[in-house]
Amino acid sequence: MQEASLIANKYEEDFDNLSSIGPEWSSDLRNKAMDTFREIGFPIQRKGNEKWKYTNARPIVDVEYSSAKFEKIDLDYIKSIAPWHESWINILLVNGYYQETFSDNLPTNIQISNMASSDLDTNIFRTVGGIMDYSDDGFAALNTAFMSDGAIITVPEGENSGIAINLIFFNQGLSDTVNHPRVLITSGANSTVSVIENYVGGSRDRTFTNSVSEIYVGENATVNHYRLMKETDDTYDVGYGRVRIDTDGTFNSRSFFRGCGIGRYDLNVSIEGENASCDLQGLYFTNDAQHMDNFINIDHVRPNCQSNLFYKGILAGKSRAVFGGTVLVRKEAQKTESVQSDKNLILSPYAEVDSKPALFIYADDVKCAHGATAGNIDADTVFYMRSRGIDLEAASRLIIYGFAGEIIDKVEIPELRSYLVESFLSSLPSHRFEF
Repeated sequence: MQEASLIANKYEEDFDNLSSIGPEWSSDLRNKAMDTFREIGFPIQRKGNEKWKYTNARPIVDVEYSSAKFEKIDLDYIKSIAPWHESWINILLVNGYYQETFSDNLPTNIQISNMASSDLDTNIFRTVGGIMDYSDDGFAALNTAFMSDGAIITVPEGENSGIAINLIFFNQGLSDTVNHPRVLITSGANSTVSVIENYVGGSRDRTFTNSVSEIYVGENATVNHYRLMKETDDTYDVGYGRVRIDTDGTFNSRSFFRGCGIGRYDLNVSIEGENASCDLQGLYFTNDAQHMDNFINIDHVRPNCQSNLFYKGILAGKSRAVFGGTVLVRKEAQKTESVQSDKNLILSPYAEVDSKPALFIYADDVKCAHGATAGNIDADTVFYMRSRGIDLEAASRLIIYGFAGEIIDKVEIPELRSYLVESFLSSLPSHRFEF
């Protein structure tokens, strides 16, 4: 274990090196973020640290990482582990660095830029960091301080081509390295866009991915956002999603997590326009000693809005999952309708889930509900399938997949849905429900 002071010195050294080569337009933002990181550090305190109550960040922070570069790229291998389709706009980032040479189907109607570019439009780079409040979170502050590359997607007003934008963040798995991916998505009024964020790769060497995505949903716009994490047991992954929805806007989120030593997804959606809505659904599968933490929050700021929060988990081995879901309904947000639910299928007596849904309601004319469940499959369900000639192991797999399929079936991109079906079917453990 490294001393905290030595680790801090390493970040200082890497930050000084980055400052000399990072894009000039972001220097003020990065310097302020580094000052915040110096002040607050990482969320490792045992007291007064409610957001990280059930996840110990010590294994992540007690490593002296080096900033990841990139080596020779095997594109065929990346295509074999990540969803990729010739009809999509495919954007590749390796260890956080934008690889335009290996990207294809780059559009003319949607602007996709490299964040490291020095000639970005002033109105674009001014929005970077506009939603992500890193004042009380050291990981987010560190990402902003080391923000040197990433993807900026600008969807013009009225754009509705239907083409999917596929962002692949490939982690080469270089030992004890860290990368800080960054994404900014801005959708103009009356537009529709689908974006897939994939975090894949890793190796048997310890690595850390620390990402931030900011998404602006314009007036009467729709953003369909998919986030996939498929790394190795030796990777750590902390990701932030920050979303702001304007009047009549719609944000649909589908998150899928399968594979990571310690993973955390911190998603915060602020509904700031009337008649806006969000639908957040996720599926996580943990096995062996994996740990997955979903911290999902919705802030209803304006009246006449709707939100749905529905996550499911499948836990096997000695794994652990955490779900923290919060819906805040402000005093001005009358006529709000909101439902949140977290359901977990426990396949092992050694697996554990901590589920903590919460509602904070300050308006008096709302329809809100929340709930959480965790348990195994009941004997009657298994008996029903066995009575129809299905053997025990096949019945068990069908039940598990049926539990997962409720979320997978909500994916509206056919090629991505097929990829997820195959990916989850191949990862399901050999299990026999016995009573």
